[in-house]
Amino acid sequence: MASSSPRPARPLLSAVVPFLNEAANLPRLITELEQVLSPLGLEWELVLVDDGSRDDGLAVAKQELQQRPGLRATLLSLSRNFGKEAALTAGLEAARGDVVVPLDADLQDPPELIAPMLEQWRQGFEVVYAVRRRRAGESPTKRLTAFGFYRLMGRLSSTAIPADTGDFRLMDRCVVDALAQLPERSRFMKGLFAWVGFRQTAIHYDRDARQGGASGWTYWKLWNFALDGITSFSRVPLQVLSGGGLCIAGLALLYGAWMVLRTLVFGIDLPGYASLMTAVLFLGGLQLIGLGVLGEYLGRVFEEVKRRPLYLVRERWEQPASPNLSMGQS
Repeated sequence: MASSSPRPARPLLSAVVPFLNEAANLPRLITELEQVLSPLGLEWELVLVDDGSRDDGLAVAKQELQQRPGLRATLLSLSRNFGKEAALTAGLEAARGDVVVPLDADLQDPPELIAPMLEQWRQGFEVVYAVRRRRAGESPTKRLTAFGFYRLMGRLSSTAIPADTGDFRLMDRCVVDALAQLPERSRFMKGLFAWVGFRQTAIHYDRDARQGGASGWTYWKLWNFALDGITSFSRVPLQVLSGGGLCIAGLALLYGAWMVLRTLVFGIDLPGYASLMTAVLFLGGLQLIGLGVLGEYLGRVFEEVKRRPLYLVRERWEQPASPNLSMGQS
């Protein structure tokens, strides 16, 4: 168990929710957060980040907040869809809480877990992350690829990234401040959460299916997301290329020596066309794979050196808290 450290008796908790086309889920999400957080005896705020939604999500979010004048809230509308990692970063930077909890708008991350997360935080942990035991509502292919990705990352990355863990976690203010110091544009947040360190512990839960709408994660987006994770936290693909090149060079040297020896002993013969083409195509394929891997890393370097902002805010709307309504009952 982590050593205890002083914690505010009535901390400010920030619930950070990036969303994209989640108009159908936002009313229920806000209602559940109110029902769960209001009795906990703390102050809390809601930070919503609209990542370029094409539905009525922004209008629905503003309407729901206006119907709750006692709820302290910040609503950011990004100028376009920058991606979930950028939207989550925007929400973390806008959060003012002593503890910050990012969660999805689709209600797959149950707000009921925030109370046990707070208990672990009060015991001295600075990060309490939620590990999925079960993933309801997902296809076997999605579960299999997710299982394989986390295990692959565990082997490739020098940073220990917890398996079966998303963005849903509770973080102390010191962790959020540390994340704000990381300047990279290609942000694989699951890896960054692990990289900053601090005292971390896990709680386990069964993840429910989406409550409404459709997921925006296509297999192509998931593939690119996996590439971001691997290239951000591992140099193993480059090392494999180097090792593979050395092995092929060694085999080519041995084969050349064998050809010279065979020619000296048995005389000259005509090499076969099939074996020649096989060797050429094999080596050509390896070279193209190598160029592709190098291109992935070089492309990310290109994005970093341009130093463009990670996101742009089109509109920022804030609702101050009412002291009588934003505080839970002691």
